[in-house]
Amino acid sequence: MKAIVYTQYGPPAVLQLKEVEKPTPKDNEVLVKIHNTTVNRTDCATIRAIPFFARLVTGLFKSKKQTPGTEFSGEIETLSKTVTNC
Repeated sequence: MKAIVYTQYGPPAVLQLKEVEKPTPKDNEVLVKIHNTTVNRTDCATIRAIPFFARLVTGLFKSKKQTPGTEFSGEIETLSKTVTNC
């Protein structure tokens, strides 16, 4: 599947479109096929590591999570075995 990823902090130029492995839902998770997404202030600040002390949570030298984004819409594609209610 294709995803926007970043491997270092910086301006929007650090974002790259790459082919990545499709994730498998863990216990109590669902896999959502995303149809639409947004870029918001939080995403912009996260890829730039602003404010600097946010790196204590996101990763000191590079981000722990390489795909930005917190808002999306789509449809549930796969449920883990432990999910009983959506």
